[in-house]
Amino acid sequence: MSGHSHAKTIKRGKEASDKKRGHTFSKMARLISVAVKESGPNPDINPKLRIAIETARSVNMPKDNIDRAIKRGTGEDLSAEKLEEVTFEAFGPGGVAIVIEGITDNKNRALGEIKQILVQHGAKMVGEGGVRWMFERKSREPGSLEWEPRQKVEVSVKDREAWEKLFEALDENEAVQEIYSNLRE
Repeated sequence: MSGHSHAKTIKRGKEASDKKRGHTFSKMARLISVAVKESGPNPDINPKLRIAIETARSVNMPKDNIDRAIKRGTGEDLSAEKLEEVTFEAFGPGGVAIVIEGITDNKNRALGEIKQILVQHGAKMVGEGGVRWMFERKSREPGSLEWEPRQKVEVSVKDREAWEKLFEALDENEAVQEIYSNLRE
């Protein structure tokens, strides 16, 4: 016997899944708020908002949370933080180019956090346009623009493992919404 009650084991598992779920909902709410701020609260004429709402629903985000995020974006919720979109560029393990898109209420804090994650995982942040030229903006579906690499890079097994750890660390950051790279799958 492990010496722990069955209830404790369930509680620990539930806490971990609730934390992950809350993190996902927070990202979705920020995405919705920024989409509303850019093009208005009507998903029929705002394709970016429609996609954000569909994505939020696909992860089972409650309707109340979606409505709150829309109000935050329109400015009805005066207690809400002011959100802005940010884009960071970096070179990761094996010379892989990385474009990181995010939404944050504090650009400087997000910059510090992202820079710290990159340094811890052997990556280096570069100035604006430093890697973006290696990508082009493409629309997969209406209202959704993605960075697609012009040329993909092959890396060693060791660099691929380092890249996967970097990707996980970046994905856990609250400000990060999307990560694009020229790493060959």
